[in-house]
Amino acid sequence: MIYEVRTYELKPGSVAQWEGHFEAALPNRVKYSELAALWHTDIGPLNQVIHVWPYENLEHRTEVRAKAAQEPGWPPKGGELLLSMESQIWTPAPFSPALGGNRKLGNIYEMRIYEYQPGSMPKVLAAWEKSLPKRVELSPIAGCMYTDIGGLNLWMHIWPYADLGERDRIRAASMQLADWPPQTREWLVNMQNKIVVPAACSPMA
Repeated sequence: MIYEVRTYELKPGSVAQWEGHFEAALPNRVKYSELAALWHTDIGPLNQVIHVWPYENLEHRTEVRAKAAQEPGWPPKGGELLLSMESQIWTPAPFSPALGGNRKLGNIYEMRIYEYQPGSMPKVLAAWEKSLPKRVELSPIAGCMYTDIGGLNLWMHIWPYADLGERDRIRAASMQLADWPPQTREWLVNMQNKIVVPAACSPMA
């Protein structure tokens, strides 16, 4: 299993319009493979939409995208609203839940993306596998994964919350855990996060 995470930067004020075009065209696309999630940013870099597509492997992705490109109405309208596009291929950690599946986990999601030193990802995975079970007793994790194509040495973990107040309470409680956060700071290079909100047509809401 791999995930293609496509991040589009839109013209200011055009997110709702672009999502409307996407929702109208989506039935033509999901004939070939499912959408896991569609989110837009609310805190962090604004005017971004992020769509996540699961595939069995890169060959499956190539096959599906070729078929979808022949479908009338796909890709969606709204190209004039786009400022930039980025695509990355992510591999889920062995202990990660699957993204997608028409699950409602939260009203908001926090995407935390960490860059680590080259060669350190096996140690990062081991530390997370050790520490995560106690953390998810406080709240679930939607998914965690590392990059395979795109910017390398990146680790992303996605957390659903009912609202920002719940996020603050749970993060405060997690700081009281003996082994949280995972002991990976010595390999960290950079950290960023985004608060994203599911679109109306997002399977994962």
